[in-house]
Amino acid sequence: GKGEDPRFEPGRTHLLLRKGIKQFVKNQTVTDNVKQVIVVNSDLDLSRGKLVSQACHGSLKAFRQSSKNLRSGWTSSGEKKIVLKASMERLKSLESEFEDRSITSVTVRDAGRTEVEPGTLTCIAAGPEKESRLDSVTGELKLIK
Repeated sequence: GKGEDPRFEPGRTHLLLRKGIKQFVKNQTVTDNVKQVIVVNSDLDLSRGKLVSQACHGSLKAFRQSSKNLRSGWTSSGEKKIVLKASMERLKSLESEFEDRSITSVTVRDAGRTEVEPGTLTCIAAGPEKESRLDSVTGELKLIK
């Protein structure tokens, strides 16, 4: 119509705005309520040093496989980590639950040079990820002491 700006055609403006918002959201760093969860195998009698070592392997391995946005948000917000415990049976189900929810997770299997047999599943680490997403899978697990 008369006096309308041709750059703002119906539909075109909406499409450009939607694309702009999608791009903005995609490029945002996730900073609030991001954590990492490491779940250790409570069926094993690991020394404290071995347990810490395995949890560290899991933390780094999961971090490296997470998205750039989640890594950046996590590192800029204190790198919150929670270490939980679960039986071997529960660890195996966690692996598929994380996968079903598209949550980055990794398993840690020991080389077997010190305390356990080679290939023993010692822990699973997930995240950095939004806290609510991790809690939906691990919320019932107990903290390690």
